[in-house]
Amino acid sequence: MESIDKIAVLFGGSSGEREVSLESGKRVYDAIITLGYDCDKFDINDIKDINVLRNFDFIFIALHGEEGESGALQKQLETIGIPFTGSNSESCSYSWNKSISKDLIRKNGIKTPDSIQINNPLNFNRSFKDIPFDHFFIKPSMDGSSVNIFEIKDENEYLKTLQQLSSLNGPFILEEAIKHKEYTVTIIGDLVFPPIEIKTTNSFYDYEAKYLSDDTDLVEAQYSNEWIDKIKNFARDSYEALKCSGWARVDILEDEYGDLYFLELNSSPGMTSHSCVPKSGEFIGLSYNQVVQKIINASID
Repeated sequence: MESIDKIAVLFGGSSGEREVSLESGKRVYDAIITLGYDCDKFDINDIKDINVLRNFDFIFIALHGEEGESGALQKQLETIGIPFTGSNSESCSYSWNKSISKDLIRKNGIKTPDSIQINNPLNFNRSFKDIPFDHFFIKPSMDGSSVNIFEIKDENEYLKTLQQLSSLNGPFILEEAIKHKEYTVTIIGDLVFPPIEIKTTNSFYDYEAKYLSDDTDLVEAQYSNEWIDKIKNFARDSYEALKCSGWARVDILEDEYGDLYFLELNSSPGMTSHSCVPKSGEFIGLSYNQVVQKIINASID
């Protein structure tokens, strides 16, 4: 393991996940200071030249959305030779683009909900009766935290959503709904954390349910050891299919027959008071600060 003393936390940015990232960055910064490191934090909006980070031994990326998860930032950091949390630029680009990640997942024999690519919403003219799913979601191919995601159950909702998409940047994917149970699994280094079962009173685990609602329950999945091993292995296989390293969070769906489906992988997961990563650490007796230390360790081993 490399010796590091001075850490920079990157957070903020200009995406729809800015507020989430601001809270993640502040909490991570406070933890790193408490752990005894020399640390500064930077809103990525304020960095005019990435070379300002050359004075640091290590970068903790608490930046969500395209600026922190698409691989572009990771490519810049690789170019100037500074280690950082999480996967390399190539792997981040795979996981950030849902169409690419789903293709890679399928090629590795892992189930994921069926989907249709919408490259340009203005030119997408498929009628509702031609959609092969009775219940589906339309969501950006490249975004996170359930930003601009629409649940569709009938033709009126479909037509209304297509009108809304015309004012948003594409591309999007139209994805079959698997509505039974939802889980998320944290991976840090070689450790696969206990799965979290997500229980929300909302129609689905949307932005409000993730970050604002006090009615969302993140509970340790309590099933047989065989089932727990099954979902942990599923998460690990997904992580490896996308060639990830360091840490990530894998979101998984389960249908009524007990089959598991890859939903998406988050290469820079949230670290807020409502976030799943620190919550899963609690299940095995880890404090928030200990989880942060494990992320740092896993990223420089």
